[in-house]
Amino acid sequence: MDILIEEYEGSIWVAALEKGRLDGLEVDPPTEAVRWGSIYLAKVTRVDASLDAVFLDLDGDYSGILYNRDVRYQGEDGKWCKGGDKPIGKVLSPGDLIAVQAKTAYLLSDESEFWYKAQESKLPQMSMDITLQGRYLIYGAMMRENRLSQRIRGKARRENLATMLEALEDMKGFILRSSAADMQTDILVREARILKATWEQLGQYFKGGEPALIMLGPDSVQRVLSDNAVDQIDRIEVATMDHFTQVEDWCSVFAPDLVTKITPIELDGGEQDLALFEYRDIIGQIEALFYDYVLLSDGANLIIQETAALTVIDVNKGSDTCSRLAVNIDATKEIARQ
Repeated sequence: MDILIEEYEGSIWVAALEKGRLDGLEVDPPTEAVRWGSIYLAKVTRVDASLDAVFLDLDGDYSGILYNRDVRYQGEDGKWCKGGDKPIGKVLSPGDLIAVQAKTAYLLSDESEFWYKAQESKLPQMSMDITLQGRYLIYGAMMRENRLSQRIRGKARRENLATMLEALEDMKGFILRSSAADMQTDILVREARILKATWEQLGQYFKGGEPALIMLGPDSVQRVLSDNAVDQIDRIEVATMDHFTQVEDWCSVFAPDLVTKITPIELDGGEQDLALFEYRDIIGQIEALFYDYVLLSDGANLIIQETAALTVIDVNKGSDTCSRLAVNIDATKEIARQ
């Protein structure tokens, strides 16, 4: 797999290619006011009993909403409790300062941009259950034990991975991601210590007196490299030194094995937007993502339409020489990719 890192009008675009075919695309929009995973010291501004939620001032500019199900508080025994057992107004009051993390992003509306959809006027949802994302681990300081990711399927696979958690016995609160399947335990221990140290450093900022952004959530580079950690990454191509430094900084901490895979590509006009994507000839593949149809082999096609409540996918058979089973198999692979 090749990872390409580019820029378009101030936003970072990261593409994952499998044998030259677009397999993933992550974008950090320039109008992103609140990024998913960002951590804030927020102030409670209003309690809404009908919603069983509180409204938050995140940083003096943007607001968020915290529902009772996402509240965390310490009980009399000092253990962390999950909200919902009593009205949120009995746990939080206007003026309280609390540490929260964005569960959803918030984009400012800009009709001039064609490649994303703003979330209208919906406030970003926040959670007091804060986690830190690593390449192989997720750390939650409020969790009492270590466990496996729910995305890991298969009894035998889960049993094998469960033995890897034994290396973290002296540290609690970690979720083992599926990408850790073939990793050495010393790599997991190293990452666990980094995540725990990061949390301890963040703690000093939770004692401030004003709402503020404490740490941005994972950017598009970090998301793509983390999500594809289970795959064999052959090259990470960049066209500018700024992108090289950005990737190198993250890889040196969480993926030292990828540092040597970072490959600067010298291009005429390399500073221009999407020059690397043009060079690798994937602009057409990216544009195709915005069509509501996808062509399959033997003339079959998919029609993909989004509604307010769901996404509808219609599979249409093409040639009579192709069986329904073959069409459905091809459609299943392409639907997962889409």
